[in-house]
Amino acid sequence: MAEQNKMIEPFSKKQVRQKNGERIISYGTSSYGYDVRCADDFKVFTNINSTTVDPKNFDENSFVNVKSDICVIPPNSFALARTVEYFRIPRNVLTICLGKSTYARCGIIVNVTPLEPEWEGHVTLEFSNTTPLPAKIYAHEGVAQMLFYESDEVCETSYADRGGKYQGQQGVTLPKA
Repeated sequence: MAEQNKMIEPFSKKQVRQKNGERIISYGTSSYGYDVRCADDFKVFTNINSTTVDPKNFDENSFVNVKSDICVIPPNSFALARTVEYFRIPRNVLTICLGKSTYARCGIIVNVTPLEPEWEGHVTLEFSNTTPLPAKIYAHEGVAQMLFYESDEVCETSYADRGGKYQGQQGVTLPKA
């Protein structure tokens, strides 16, 4: 279904565990889902400006932009990234994202809200470092698993029908009021 409907691009039919002969954190098709990778563009949260975090009036200066194959997240902080993969969710599918156990066992939590029917774009990922130590995230390797729930019928109102504000997002997307 994913390949036929171009739901995920680029799409890997199998789980990839090695790159250039080295072990990596896996990505690609899994038993009942798809393990996504994060791109090498990160926004790392900083409190250098001592601003209040306000989802209705978000200050972009709260982030430091990092372009690298490795992102180091400060202790008790977080970073935003985006998936390498671009998603097109069919009208009869809801997608839930969960973190991979490799990161969870290191105290790194991945948070993504559900991908609603007819949403499309690169997924913005949030990595929370719950530890008192710096934590690494590896670009172009697996970071989270998408689970797809197909309904027998299409939804009455899709994300596209509502004109959702995050429709078609390309890069790391900050909160929009």
